[in-house]
Amino acid sequence: MLRIANGLIIDPANGPSGRVGDLFIEGGKIVPPPSPDRRCEVLDATGLIVTPGAVEIHSHIAGPKVTSGRILLPEDHYAHPVRRRRDFRSGTGRTVPSIFVTGYRYAGLGYTTVFEASVPPLKARHVHEELADLPLVDKGCYVLMGNNYFVMKAIKTGDRGLLKELVGWLLRAAGGYAVKVVNPGGVENWKWGRGAVTLDTPVPPFEITPRDILLALVEVAEDLGLPHPVHIHANDIGRAGNVTTTLETMRALAGRRAHFAHLQFHSYDVNKKGRFRSGAASVAEFLNEHPEFTADVGQVMFGPAATMTADSPLEYSLYRLTGGKWGSCDLELETGSGVVPMVYRRNALVNAVQWAVGLELLLLVNPWQMFLTTDHPNGAPFHVYPEIIRLLMDPDYRRSELERLPAGVRRLTQLASLDRAYSLEEVVITTRAGPARALGLKGKGHLGVGADADVVLYRKQEDVAAMFSRPVYVFKRGRLVVREGEPVADAEGKTLGVEFRSDYRFPSAFRQEFASYYSISPANYPVEDDYFRLREVVVCS
Repeated sequence: MLRIANGLIIDPANGPSGRVGDLFIEGGKIVPPPSPDRRCEVLDATGLIVTPGAVEIHSHIAGPKVTSGRILLPEDHYAHPVRRRRDFRSGTGRTVPSIFVTGYRYAGLGYTTVFEASVPPLKARHVHEELADLPLVDKGCYVLMGNNYFVMKAIKTGDRGLLKELVGWLLRAAGGYAVKVVNPGGVENWKWGRGAVTLDTPVPPFEITPRDILLALVEVAEDLGLPHPVHIHANDIGRAGNVTTTLETMRALAGRRAHFAHLQFHSYDVNKKGRFRSGAASVAEFLNEHPEFTADVGQVMFGPAATMTADSPLEYSLYRLTGGKWGSCDLELETGSGVVPMVYRRNALVNAVQWAVGLELLLLVNPWQMFLTTDHPNGAPFHVYPEIIRLLMDPDYRRSELERLPAGVRRLTQLASLDRAYSLEEVVITTRAGPARALGLKGKGHLGVGADADVVLYRKQEDVAAMFSRPVYVFKRGRLVVREGEPVADAEGKTLGVEFRSDYRFPSAFRQEFASYYSISPANYPVEDDYFRLREVVVCS
């Protein structure tokens, strides 16, 4: 048994925190204090802050689009090599790092769980092959369904039992944790040569609307008892004035659980002259009044990034805008995707407003509902998180950074008027307790008895960016894996999935079409159990 003694424990999921105390670990779990005569190995944590391991709810780290991003950015890899060390692999990349480097860097920041946010079922093997190599963190993935031919066909029938059977089978076949929706209906509409969709645009070939798709999948996800609600990349991403679509989508789903991804990219208003400005305040007001919703922010930070998404119409628009490198893919009956390298610039007014909109959302919304992400690597690489935390905790620093931006930002956003400073407890909520709760992970995001012993210790510093950049210790299931920000032991993380009480199968009504139109047979479609060396499932109820 390990005793972490005299640390300042920050554990908001279990009530008021900030007390100096002891934490006991045995068998990879947090356990009650033992009897006085029980001998323990002691780690003196005097002067250290003790938190749960951080949980990344939305990131792009594995699979075909990430591989495409690496191929499109050779300069990113030449410039950022990572040398092999004893027991640790070499790698490359700053913006789209190779998979081992991704795991080392996440763990080096205190992250112990990471979710890949966008997986087409047909490519799930590729995703799980990479996730199996991702070291030091537990991992899971969300399965794309918002433009899936058979999902749309099942919705058209109005038979919720048929849709439930199909969704359950897709999650099982792909080894997924939750349902992901990207620009519902909009990708399919674009494939047919049509323009952008509204929430009520009929989408071929079944002439159902994005509203139909969202309502049906949210209802079925609830009926299946999934631990995480439908994870939504809404329509109209990145467009000036898209706050109208975002709020309309939220109103359509009010009263039901839903998670809105990278909300910064969906919170743009227009002024009376039709120019781009922040719509964060109205989105924040709606979210605060609807605790059934959660969201992650998708913060933009200045510097290189790489946009990668199943929203292929968006990527085509970005390619037209930037004129640089572009990759696109049409994936059989399931989805599209695209990759466009990007640089966010301080002196570009649009980029500066994006930066401010993300911070506004983080400062205006309850941190139990709004989680820190960069939609890695779309808004920025994940390793900028300590800098974002400093912006949230230090209003003077935030104002000084705002002063470095074009003057129009202060007119087009309300960031300059926000004096709020995050407390340490609120940082733990937005990076750990909140995402774990939204994911239905009862053993993560807290330090109560029975929790996974994913524990991070920081040395308190005035410079909070430096503090969060370099944890003193990171324990994964009770094993020390990081010391002073550097990995010291390799450890394989678990793959997190779901398990149903029913054995959902591919609907027989669709078998003939599947055999006719897919390039593989239904028997070769599901990911085999051999792909999951260590697996933990949440039983749906």
